[in-house]
Amino acid sequence: MISPWPSLVTVAALIVYFVVTINVGRARAKYKIMPPAMSGNPDFERAVRVHENTLEQLIAFLPALWIFSVFVSPVWAAAIGGVWVLGRIIYAWGYYQAAEKRGIGFAISSLSYMILLIGSLVGIILNVTQSGILS
Repeated sequence: MISPWPSLVTVAALIVYFVVTINVGRARAKYKIMPPAMSGNPDFERAVRVHENTLEQLIAFLPALWIFSVFVSPVWAAAIGGVWVLGRIIYAWGYYQAAEKRGIGFAISSLSYMILLIGSLVGIILNVTQSGILS
């Protein structure tokens, strides 16, 4: 049976992505930036950067979350993944205010991702070596 915890974190991450997507549309309307324009107001441009960066990070985060869940621990994957989600929220909140305020959230989510990625690799290697596949 698949653990519900990484699934819950996946849904939370997708909700965060959905919210930052909506925020781009709201900023587009507020600052009257009509498609296909992607610039014109710094507040709008920061909203776009939050959205784009969150998408870029999400693409790497989700596989790392699930591989860690399978080869290490679904509970630990969810806990670390929850920190990643929190980091993305802090990142977005800071970046919406000023580009200089995005660093802490970026650091939190990046560190969480790296733990998931390295943990996944270690888990896979241990699984391969302990299962005797190489023998």
